[in-house]
This record gives sequence, structure tokens and C-alpha cells, in this order.
Amino acid sequence: MRQSHKVTGILLVFGSCVSLQFGAALAMSLFPLVGPWTTTLCRLFLSGLLLTLVMHPQAHQWSRSQWVSVAFFGLSLGIMNAFFYVAISHIPLGTAVTIEFIGPLVLSAVLSHSIRDVLWVGLAMVGVGLFGVERLLGLSSLHPIGVVCALGAGLFWALYILAADNAGKKVTGTGVIAIVLLIGSLPSTPLGMANLFMVATDAHLLLLAIGTAILASLVPYTLEFLALRRLPPSTFGILLCMEPAVAATAGWLLLNQHMGVLGMLAVCLVVSACVGTATSKS
Repeated sequence: MRQSHKVTGILLVFGSCVSLQFGAALAMSLFPLVGPWTTTLCRLFLSGLLLTLVMHPQAHQWSRSQWVSVAFFGLSLGIMNAFFYVAISHIPLGTAVTIEFIGPLVLSAVLSHSIRDVLWVGLAMVGVGLFGVERLLGLSSLHPIGVVCALGAGLFWALYILAADNAGKKVTGTGVIAIVLLIGSLPSTPLGMANLFMVATDAHLLLLAIGTAILASLVPYTLEFLALRRLPPSTFGILLCMEPAVAATAGWLLLNQHMGVLGMLAVCLVVSACVGTATSKS
């Protein structure tokens, strides 16, 4: 792998992390009005529609095998987003991302077959456990639904990384991400349709939805798809280690979500586990 490709891949992942977390913070302004399911549906469908209009993906030329790989990519992305948005409607953004990150960390350990990586995952789980300690001490109140959904998002995040890598090898062109986002909107459709008319008929809500679609889907997933063409999936997963810190920062700056000492220590432990895993692969 050329060094320039590696550096480009790293920058693409960093840009994705920043856009995704600040987009998630923007999306939370829609939750009190239309809920997380409609927000997820609007976010994925609008970003997919915008990309389709710009990139004109040649989906009619795909084989059955290519369609299957794209479908798995889109469904894993959609379910991951649905779980995540429900999670951040109940618990702080930084906390949700830190818990969610267990998914790609476990994936990295499974792919490496390394005892050291298993130990690093153990360290990350200790960090996540500190959120429970914080709750037991009465320093925070984490809603169980939020925690469970964050863990579910982590599981589908791991599946998303594998599915994205597989689709990237089978389908050429960035236009594929447009179809992936449209497919990704399907899991949220049954529950998200309830408030869709409200968004479509309110200019303010529609602008918020479009902004969320651009910041939280169109930009980050396009950048991630391009990064996966330059980086192996294990490296890609580890580079996302900055996300808990970025999410905590976005929650603090945009949502006034202050994290306690134990919460910040949890983030540090998870990020340290990622750095340790990355070091073991270097």
C-alpha cells in the first residue's frame, strides 16, 4: 500500500468522524418534534436521494451478487443508525458512542486472532463498565434502553465494516453509496413514516433534516467508503478510535452534555484500547 494512500485514508476517516458526530448532535434537535425513527429515515433517505441525483449510480448494470453485497451493506448501515439514534435519544452522545465502539473493537480482535487484542477489548469493557459504576453511585442516570440500543448499534457497526469492505471489492464507483443509503432507510420506514408528513410540510424541520442528512450521512459515509478502498478493515476500525472523544466534544459544545470524571476515564480507556490494538498491528 502506497504511503500517500494510507495518509489519505486516515484523513478521510478523521473527516468522517467529525462530520458524523456533529451531524448526530444536529439530529438530536429533531428528536423532541419527530422522534429518532423519523429522523433516521429522513437522514438516510434524503442523503441517498441527493447522492443519487448527483452521482447517477449505474445500479442496473450490477449482477445479482453485487446487489446482494450492496443490500447487506445498506441494511447493516440502516439498522446501526436506527439503534444509535434511539440510543442517543435516551443517553448522552459521548456515552452512546463509547459504548457502541465495543463492536468494532471486538471485530478487530476476532480478525486478528491475537490474545493481546482480546486483552485490549477487556480494557475497553472495563471503561464501559465505569458508566455503570457512575450510575450506581448516583452520579448519572443512564436509561437501560439507551445502553441496550448503543450495544446493538455496536454489533451492527461491526457488521457494517465487514459489509462495506465486501461491497467495496465487488462494486466500483462512489455512486454505490447512494443506493446503500436508500436501502439503509428501509429498516426505519415502518416506525418513521408516522411523522414524515410533519417534516415534509414544515420548512424549518425540512432544513434541519437536510442538514442532518448532509452532515451525518452523505459526507461521513462517502468518506468512509473511500477510506475502505485505501485501508484494510482492521485498520479502518481502529482509526475510528477518535469517535468517542469527538462525540463527547460535540455533546459538550453543541448539546451542553457534560461528562463526569468516571465518564471521561471511560472514554480514555476505550480510546487507549484502540490505540493498543492499533499498535499491535503495526
